[in-house]
Amino acid sequence: MTGPAERVYAELLERVGEANPRPRIEPVRRLAELAGSPQLSYPVIQVAGTNGKTSTSRAIASLMQAHGLRTGLFTSPHLVEFTERFQLDGEPIDGSVLAGAWDELKLPLEVVDAELVAAGHAPITFFEALAVLAFAAFADAPVDVAVIEVGMGGEWDATNIVEAQVAVFTPIGLDHTAILGPDVETIARTKAGIIKDGSTVVTAGQEVDALAELEDAAARHGARLYVQGRDFALADDRLAVGGRQIDVVGLSGLAYDPIFVPLFGRHQAENAALAIAAAEAFFGADRPLPTEVVDYGFGALTSPGRLQLIGTEPIVYVDAAHNPHGAAALVTAVTESFSFEELALVVGVLAEKDATGLLSTLAPIAHRVTVTPVDSPRTTSGDELRELAEEEIPGTPIEVAESLPEALDEARAWAARADGRAVLVVGSVLLAGEAIAFARAEGWGIA
Repeated sequence: MTGPAERVYAELLERVGEANPRPRIEPVRRLAELAGSPQLSYPVIQVAGTNGKTSTSRAIASLMQAHGLRTGLFTSPHLVEFTERFQLDGEPIDGSVLAGAWDELKLPLEVVDAELVAAGHAPITFFEALAVLAFAAFADAPVDVAVIEVGMGGEWDATNIVEAQVAVFTPIGLDHTAILGPDVETIARTKAGIIKDGSTVVTAGQEVDALAELEDAAARHGARLYVQGRDFALADDRLAVGGRQIDVVGLSGLAYDPIFVPLFGRHQAENAALAIAAAEAFFGADRPLPTEVVDYGFGALTSPGRLQLIGTEPIVYVDAAHNPHGAAALVTAVTESFSFEELALVVGVLAEKDATGLLSTLAPIAHRVTVTPVDSPRTTSGDELRELAEEEIPGTPIEVAESLPEALDEARAWAARADGRAVLVVGSVLLAGEAIAFARAEGWGIA
């Protein structure tokens, strides 16, 4: 039987999908106004960037919660369950609570849809409605602070109706170039649109052109800008059992005691340092976070779909990396953190993504590749992926599967035939979610 959250999701899917955003913001603001402007009822930390947004957002939210604040977290897309997008104190929102907020939003939606159509414009989209739904649900909770991940871009993203006290930027690279622009400078300019007057900006280290755009936007808005490597730092990062041990120097210039981060890869250490700086900026940059807050916040941290173990016999990991920048971080993490003798990749990529760049970047860790379509009308076909894989990963066995279950069966059978082998599912957030759901359905007992 369909539950209340599934009903909400089904009704949202009747609207234009989140892969096709409208470069507009006023209709979203109008919808929120008719709903009582819920996004203005709590302080907000907003997170933009190309890679690492979700992991950084989750880390910030965990630190907020450890500090004793009731915390809302909005991220997209979801991996398995729709309610994952709306977290209250680290847990997905109750489906009935979400449905109640959705039902209250229906009349404002009808009004705005009618206004838009009358003016010759398209109705409210999936993601536009989704963002306002999140703001309303957090206001109803109510939360003490909301951590809001930008969907795409920044300036005209539906989440940008918030008045964020802290704007956070993860590394900015090339992605969604058909929508956001052809180069890092243009993309950074769009993302910098989340910076508000008098706010505080905290950014990871950026390419020169990207940082220049953030500096310009911060100056125009009278915002204080803190840059990783200049104003705060990941002073050291070491492998540890089950993750990383990091040394961080915060915005105050004071060093923290060594911190354990239960995630794999140097990129996650960088994300953790950025999250600490963001939390410091929120509470006051002149003093570090209490030790117990840092320890508890990172002790409770998870990042589903990021080198997540979903099977052990044989070993199967899943990662949501879907562009060359993310794949490069993944390759480094796998190389540093694991000692597999051979690794089989199960790869599926959406058509709008840079499959060539992704496969080329993954080549150093691939001993075998099984390509598969993603369960989406936007998927790249298996045959097309095979051709690309043969070009970008030459001399490596390439198999084609009709579906992810078939691909996993093939790759797992190969891995089970010798010691030291493992499987990694990669290439799409949708594929990662499909793999996690399949592992649960098959009773692998990990995911």
